[in-house]
Amino acid sequence: MSVQVTTLANGLRIATDYLSTVETASVGAWVAVGTRHEKPELNGISHLLEHLAFKGTKRRSALAIAEEIEAVGGHLNAYTSRENTAYFAKVLKEDVALAVDIIADILQHATMEPEELERERQVVIQEIHQSYDTPDDIIFDHFQETAYPDQAIGRPVLGEASLIEGVARETVIDYMKGQYSASKIVVAAAGNVDHEVFVKLAEAAFCDLPEEGIVTNEPTHYRGGEYREARELEQVHVVMGLEGIAYKDPDYYPMSVLSTLLGGGMSSRLFQEIREKRGLVYSIYSFASSFEDGGIFGVYAGTGRNEVTELIPVMCDEIQKLTSSVGEDELARARAQLKAATLMTLESTASRSEQVARQLQIFDRVVPIEEVIGEIEKVDAAAVQRTVKRMIESQPTFAAIGPIDKVEDFDTLMARLN
Repeated sequence: MSVQVTTLANGLRIATDYLSTVETASVGAWVAVGTRHEKPELNGISHLLEHLAFKGTKRRSALAIAEEIEAVGGHLNAYTSRENTAYFAKVLKEDVALAVDIIADILQHATMEPEELERERQVVIQEIHQSYDTPDDIIFDHFQETAYPDQAIGRPVLGEASLIEGVARETVIDYMKGQYSASKIVVAAAGNVDHEVFVKLAEAAFCDLPEEGIVTNEPTHYRGGEYREARELEQVHVVMGLEGIAYKDPDYYPMSVLSTLLGGGMSSRLFQEIREKRGLVYSIYSFASSFEDGGIFGVYAGTGRNEVTELIPVMCDEIQKLTSSVGEDELARARAQLKAATLMTLESTASRSEQVARQLQIFDRVVPIEEVIGEIEKVDAAAVQRTVKRMIESQPTFAAIGPIDKVEDFDTLMARLN
């Protein structure tokens, strides 16, 4: 990895990952502010702010922002997650200065005009309503909220329509001023970009950021439980999970290997047993989501009203089996899948810039790829079994949407896993 990091006097960190073999660069600003930093009455404000940042600055209209980046063939985008908000662009190497200038402009000088706020407010509300109409999407919000009830990290990233409807312009402006500080932001680039030149560009462009922001990061407290919603659908959408592992936890890599082995591909246990042998589902997979101080592990499946009675016991059985039996062949396949996925991200400048930024935010350093691969290779059967046993000590989290009259009760499910 040809990564260099510079920290400015105001706390802003600037990182580059140089690649001489490409003609492009991916540039972005990763802000350590997301859903978990919101007060209950402001749930969704981070995502709304992400939308509004593109709707005009003191120097550029919303149309000008789009026209300038597209005039050089570039792409500009953003996303909000539970722990961060990212604004990023991909451009030719000669247009890096433009990308930096636009991103810095929208993060420091967004005007959020009243008419733009009203328009974008309705766009976000439509996005929320669309998620309600997509059961295999909204079920993950219900799953997260059930795992972390009455906590910011359990609330939906998009927020609730009633709250978005009532957010005042001054509230959004104050939230941005209070949260978007230099110490919370990493400006990163990957591709054909010179570090010293990039540092000078970023230092000049991000000169109006406040040094320190408001700290609103409440600790996570996993609890678990169940959520059930009867709907007239063709399928029952099910997510079942357990307390997961934080990024810095020694069992982080064992959990990643475990998730891949259990439901990460066509050779995984869940896919083979539930789809290939029994034909109970079209889609089934496991996932592992980590946070700075916690995590969640889960399995998603979509199945028929009658098939769900067989599906859930088999899902539980496959998780339980991992506490006592992990084959060397399947373990080797899971490690190979993870290593390949990790190395394949190195072929994308967008992935590399995001990886550098997020590692600086989480670990306060950039983790060498050799270290990551080494941690994956160290995961053995004992580590996987230890991690499964640790996770099933927690109360399960269960969410189901659809024709749920044949879904077994929560006490039965808990008995299967514990």
